[in-house]
Amino acid sequence: MQFYLISDNIDTLMGMRLVGVDGVIAHGRDEVKEALHNAIENKDIAIILITDKLVKLCDETIYDLKLKIKKPLIVEVPDRHATSDITTNISRYIRESVGLKI
Repeated sequence: MQFYLISDNIDTLMGMRLVGVDGVIAHGRDEVKEALHNAIENKDIAIILITDKLVKLCDETIYDLKLKIKKPLIVEVPDRHATSDITTNISRYIRESVGLKI
């Protein structure tokens, strides 16, 4: 079982490779969807890490996948700029999946 990173910048990917996490760079919506599909099909991957900028780019697709698939786990991670408010994203995910407002 391994981690896999889908990132929008090379710095995040290089940093994760230093600790043994493989991954891919994606910039457009189609590239992100293809990378997600490939990672989901790989049975060795247990956790997909995806940068917050790419989650914003394909938020509906990613949230649908989070609700429909059991494995791999899809986790949003901040990139080196850390511009997103992760609390808002987690609250939104809970609200959409469970129907509760936190």
